Amino acid sequence: MESPLPKAPQKRQVTAIIILILLILWEVGSTTIKYSVLEERESGSFVTNLAKDLGLGLGELAVRAARILSKGNQQYLQLEQKSGNLLLKEKLDREELCGDTDPCVLHFQVLLKSPVRFIQGELQLQDVNDHAPEFLENEILLKISESSHPGTAFPLKIAQDLDVGSNTVQNYIISTNSHFHLFTRNHSDGRRYPELVLDKALDREEQSELRLTLTALDGGSPPRTGTSQVLILILDINDNTPEFAQLLYEVQMPENSPIGSLVITVTARDLDAGTHGELSYSFFQSSNQVIQAFEINSVTGEIRLKKMLDFEEIQSYRMEIEASDGGGLSGKCSIAVEVMDVNDNTPELTMSVFTSDIPENTPDTVVAIFGISDPDSGENGKTKCSIQEHLPFVLKPSVENFYTLVTETPLDRESQAEYNITITVTDLGTPRLKTQHNLTVTVSDVNDNAPTFSQTTYTLRVRENNSPALHIGSVSATDRDSGANAQVTYSLLPPHDPQLPLGSLVSINADNGQLFALRSLDFETLQAFEFRVGAADRGSPALSSQALVRVLVADANDNAPFVLYPLQNGSAPCTELVPRAAEAGYLVAKVVAVDGDSGQNAWLSYQLLKATEPGLFGVWAHNGEVRTARPLSERDAVQHRLLVLVRDHGEPPLSASVTLHVLLVDGFSQPYLPLPDAAAAEARADPLTVYLVVALASVSSLFLFSVLVFVAVRLCRRSRAASGGGCSVPEGPFPGHLVDVSGAGTLSHSYQYEVCLRGGSGTNDFKFLKPIIPNFVGEGADRGTEENSHLRNHFGFS
Repeated sequence: MESPLPKAPQKRQVTAIIILILLILWEVGSTTIKYSVLEERESGSFVTNLAKDLGLGLGELAVRAARILSKGNQQYLQLEQKSGNLLLKEKLDREELCGDTDPCVLHFQVLLKSPVRFIQGELQLQDVNDHAPEFLENEILLKISESSHPGTAFPLKIAQDLDVGSNTVQNYIISTNSHFHLFTRNHSDGRRYPELVLDKALDREEQSELRLTLTALDGGSPPRTGTSQVLILILDINDNTPEFAQLLYEVQMPENSPIGSLVITVTARDLDAGTHGELSYSFFQSSNQVIQAFEINSVTGEIRLKKMLDFEEIQSYRMEIEASDGGGLSGKCSIAVEVMDVNDNTPELTMSVFTSDIPENTPDTVVAIFGISDPDSGENGKTKCSIQEHLPFVLKPSVENFYTLVTETPLDRESQAEYNITITVTDLGTPRLKTQHNLTVTVSDVNDNAPTFSQTTYTLRVRENNSPALHIGSVSATDRDSGANAQVTYSLLPPHDPQLPLGSLVSINADNGQLFALRSLDFETLQAFEFRVGAADRGSPALSSQALVRVLVADANDNAPFVLYPLQNGSAPCTELVPRAAEAGYLVAKVVAVDGDSGQNAWLSYQLLKATEPGLFGVWAHNGEVRTARPLSERDAVQHRLLVLVRDHGEPPLSASVTLHVLLVDGFSQPYLPLPDAAAAEARADPLTVYLVVALASVSSLFLFSVLVFVAVRLCRRSRAASGGGCSVPEGPFPGHLVDVSGAGTLSHSYQYEVCLRGGSGTNDFKFLKPIIPNFVGEGADRGTEENSHLRNHFGFS
């Protein structure tokens, strides 16, 4: 279907009244839509409902981001996406946009996204009779010989009308006179020109000149007119008319020819002499385009360029040249100038759609849609388009020299966050011209990277007895994403061991991963514990990772040594019996102590602080053995008191002391030799017993002493001493050690027999010591008395 054009005046009148003529042309099997509209319509005038024409639902144009694209940066149409109406963006002037070209067609494209689709469109501007015919000269001079015969035709210069079709010049009329009438003729190019025909012979002596009015009329309704005065000078007889060597001259001119270049020189010949043989050259019935582009030398006939030619604007010119002699006769020729195209136009790139921010991990994403063109012709107008190599983008040709720039592979922001793309458009002319367009594409982040800890396992060390809320260390995780996707939040994960009170032990700063001890830690209770820390980003969806944190509690020297033997419970101390015949190095006793700490804090050393007779006894520093330093003699005192210090190697060192009583005896004839103080107390408490002992001793001291020693030795080998007494086993018939203690302060599992002397009880008991197996954990120096009592009960001491 074609848009009807007005042919009759009545139809033209109807066309002028209609605000808009809209015809939808949809060719079968193609995607080109065609519309027609009158020129000079106001901005915002309705053209069509594009959504309806394309068969799209209401709002689908907005969903698919429909756009109207035109060649170059000039936009003539605008689209209302919500309503689907296609409107004029501005008032359109057909003569300005297309000149003499008829029909005047403006090409555009409709771009739809999701998926991408191009639809070709054409908008034809219909001419409105808004220009009147106009003669280039207000007065046309015509010289006619009085000898001219009736019927002779004299062509006149034409009028110009910027309108086209029926709105351009259609007819000429001449004012009423008795000598001439006027015909309207047609040129080969369709233009109409006036021709004056002589009806009656002229007589110069009767009338030397005539003045007529020439009127040009266009085909509008009502028609517009333009006039010019025709001055006819009647001349004397001139026998010969000028004649050109050729009736048609053809010339080719490159479009880049400079101004003033010689196009051609025309020459004519006149056989007359004098003024009748003098010729003058001029343009005849030439258009505005010819007069603006060329100039002619009236004497020499040289035709030169008046302005630069442009092949892309006008490809050829045709002009009429008139040679007139002095007698009023003239001859004419035609010149056809063909403009030769040269590669003087660089390719043009028009960006229609450009998305500078592309999400990563999304293949086949449209980055840009653009069109390319070259106003040159032939090879000079052919173009090719390319981008740099080794980029994750590809150019896909579309329709009518449109290209789509899409991602070829998924982009990774962490590998490269920005791309600089140079689009190069090159023509195929000689020399080749090119245009470059630079695009900067930023890759937007997608949450595709989980936080990563700097270590898979963190080992933290904290000394026991720390202050609450102590910063014990930090964990750190980084996320390769950006923005909120890279913001990391830390948290404690539930421990695998449900018995571990993690919530009361440590806390974590959710923003920076700093770890804090919530309470004071005790090495003797908890030496180490481990838990897992999570790091999650704030993306959507959130990604997370884990790391293991191991906390080692370092021991502090907070437990003083604890003496196991000899015990100091407030009762009468045990007395170690040493025969006077003992040599140097005789084992008197062994101080046994333990320390609840670990490491060097539990390494114990022993030292003799005080002694009744210095130099007689010594203590081994590493195992606490009390030995004689020299052989004993009769001059040595019977009773000795030793103060032994037990010290650990902590910082600062802690210590404990123990008092040891030693009684020197002559052999072992007396099983029980009480201390003097104790004997006096017993004498006062039980006089009968004292008297009995004295009497018996005096009667059978030797016999009784022997019996008692024998019985004591036998019983001591089989008895287990209770916890309140101290025993001494002399060398000779008794075992070598009373209690065997390892270097670390632990009692051995072997059974020992001891003879214990306890003062103040009033009785003599034999007690057996059970095997001692340590099973304790020190809880601190501040619990000493209670723990010592508990340990004594545990080991069977009382």
